[in-house]
Amino acid sequence: MILSMNTFTNQINTLIMPDGERIATQDHAQTNGLGLRGQVVLVHGLGEHMGRYAHVIQHLNDWGFAVRSYDHYGHGRSSGDPGTLASPHRLLDDLGMVIDDTRKKMPAAAPLILLGHSMGGLVAARFVSLSMRPVDALVLSSPALGAKISGFQKFLLAVLPHIAPSLAVANGLDANKISHDKAVVTAYLADPLVHNRISPRLGKFIFDNGSATLEAASAWSVPTLLMFAGQDKLVDPAASRMFTSLAPQSLLQSTCYENLYHEIFNEVDSSPVFEELKAWLQKSFN
Repeated sequence: MILSMNTFTNQINTLIMPDGERIATQDHAQTNGLGLRGQVVLVHGLGEHMGRYAHVIQHLNDWGFAVRSYDHYGHGRSSGDPGTLASPHRLLDDLGMVIDDTRKKMPAAAPLILLGHSMGGLVAARFVSLSMRPVDALVLSSPALGAKISGFQKFLLAVLPHIAPSLAVANGLDANKISHDKAVVTAYLADPLVHNRISPRLGKFIFDNGSATLEAASAWSVPTLLMFAGQDKLVDPAASRMFTSLAPQSLLQSTCYENLYHEIFNEVDSSPVFEELKAWLQKSFN
């Protein structure tokens, strides 16, 4: 379905949450000249910000999709100390508020698609599994559904969120493993809005909700495109494989890009990833 109405611009805005905290958002209108095919809400990963997705957004706009991107709490231009959470479910609640505000500005008949990368993929997937708001489709890029942690780290995640939930420390992720493209790594390391912090509360959110999302996979009810990296060193690709084996095959298209690192949209040759995304969107929303 093609819809002619579109009220979105590229201006960075501030969405005020019920507790007064600020979430930075940006809206990007479709540029194909044919009308609106759907609305995408883009959910970024740990330590980064919405500004790193300009090329992804441009592709989506050219294919007829408006995009709203936003910075998580504790990230980018939004409120919160880097890597912290004001409450255990903050990221899920914020996504719900972003969707509510987005729906006020988009045509009522337009489909709404969540696209989440890494931690953002986990947030989007968990949000869908809990049916917090109705969405029409889900795209997951290297979602953080599983992490390899030691027994001692599990102990810390069980204890620290109760005694020092906001104690932000280095997340230990190797930036050199985000992409084989050295220019991407260099830009990431030089980006003043990128940080490497994580708090016990945020770590526990990622660990607990990854497992909970996998447990909910067999009851999945939303059409989903899952694309993940076979050489991922930042999240465990085995968790995406497990999700693939558990979710209803009628609702899931899953591809492992065996030779890619974590940021599949930012690899040396990301064209197959974009081609799959375009084909899936066109098939789903023609």
